[in-house]
Amino acid sequence: MFTGIIEGVGSLAHAETRGGDARFVINVGSLPFDNVQLGESIAVNGVCLTVVEFDASSFAVDASTETLSLTTLGRLQPAALVNLERAMRPTDRLGGHLVSGHVDGLGQVAGIEEDARAQRWRFSAPAALLRYIAKKGSICVDGVSLTVNAVDERGFEVALIPHTVSHTAFAQTRVGDAVNLEIDLVARYVERLLGERGQGAGA
Repeated sequence: MFTGIIEGVGSLAHAETRGGDARFVINVGSLPFDNVQLGESIAVNGVCLTVVEFDASSFAVDASTETLSLTTLGRLQPAALVNLERAMRPTDRLGGHLVSGHVDGLGQVAGIEEDARAQRWRFSAPAALLRYIAKKGSICVDGVSLTVNAVDERGFEVALIPHTVSHTAFAQTRVGDAVNLEIDLVARYVERLLGERGQGAGA
């Protein structure tokens, strides 16, 4: 599990196709990387991946065909910036919201507007995901926990403070770029529970 609070910004060092899926080597950049372990989970742009190799300045991960089909990882170009977060520990503060690192689908940056010292970012999203996105609820965009300020039938809007822009890969994200979206875990479980309740009532 993750919190959606980005710990560092790294970059793609190398991508290699392997038998239909892919291996990525990520430069750790500003990510605190002490005591890393083989097999630990690191979220790369919101995608939970397993460390299969590492050295002092980089780590390698494998991405399955399912992961490549549902995320932006396969579109990354060498030197592209990526948001990084290591898995949370039981003693960590939950500064964002509970994030699984299992991307639900892709959105797209539809607009960026200055708003005093902050910025208003608008994202388009598939209708299948928008049903789970609520005003003042949480959404994970490229691994970043954000609060939804507005939502309609085409997309949703968030506010990014200067710290968020300067300490994430959003600093180089542009209008038209695709982003990884993960809906709030609570929304998934509420739907599941309500669905089962409805089935039980009709039995």
